[in-house]
Amino acid sequence: MERLQELFIGIAGMIGAGKSTLATALGQHLNLPTYFEPVQDNEYLADFYRDTSRYAFATQIYLLNRRFQQHQEIIWRGGGGVQDRTIYEDAVFARTLVGLGLMDDRDYRTYVSLFRHMSNFMCRPNVIVYLDVSPERSLERIRSRERDVESGVSLEYLTALHAEYERFLADISRSVPVIRIDWDRFRNVEEMAAVIEREYLGGNFIRTVSWSPTTG
Repeated sequence: MERLQELFIGIAGMIGAGKSTLATALGQHLNLPTYFEPVQDNEYLADFYRDTSRYAFATQIYLLNRRFQQHQEIIWRGGGGVQDRTIYEDAVFARTLVGLGLMDDRDYRTYVSLFRHMSNFMCRPNVIVYLDVSPERSLERIRSRERDVESGVSLEYLTALHAEYERFLADISRSVPVIRIDWDRFRNVEEMAAVIEREYLGGNFIRTVSWSPTTG
C-alpha cells in the first residue's frame, strides 16, 4: 500500500452513506491524516435545518470556506490525506437547494462565482471514492443515527440530492478518477484499500466496483 500513502483521497456520498466511517478506517489503515466534515462545530447547521430557505446561502458559504481551508491544508502539508466529503460536492447541495426553490438564483450565482475563483487555487484529489446509497437507504441511516438537527430531512430532498450527485459524478469523473461502490456490501477496509490501489491509475472515469466479500 506504499503507493497510496502519498494520495489525496476524497470520500463522497449522500448524507448517512458512511463517509466518516470509511475515511476513519482508510486513514488508520494507510497512516494518512483524516479530515472530517464540519458538523459538530457548524454554527449554521441547526438554523439551516430549521429554516432552510433563510439560511441556505449562509450555510453554503460557511461550508465552502471550511472545506477550502481543509483542502488547502492537505495540499500544503504534503504526504496525502483522506477527506470526508470534498469541496467539489458543495455545489451538489447548492444546486439541489436551487432546484427545490430553497435558494434563489442570485445567491446561487454568487456562490458559483466564489467557488470558481477559489478553484483556481486548488489541486484536485488523486481519486474520489463514491459510496453509492439510495435516497431511501440514506433516510433510513439518517433516522438511525438520531441527530436532532437532521430530523427534518425529507425523502424529497434526498431524492433531489441523489439526482444531483449523478450529474456531479458524470462531470467530476472527466478530471478525477472515481471509484463507485455499493457501501451496503463493503465492510473490509483492507479490501477497499486494495481496490483503490488497483483502480485509481486506470483512467479518469467512473469505475463501478463489485465483489463478493471474502470475510464476514
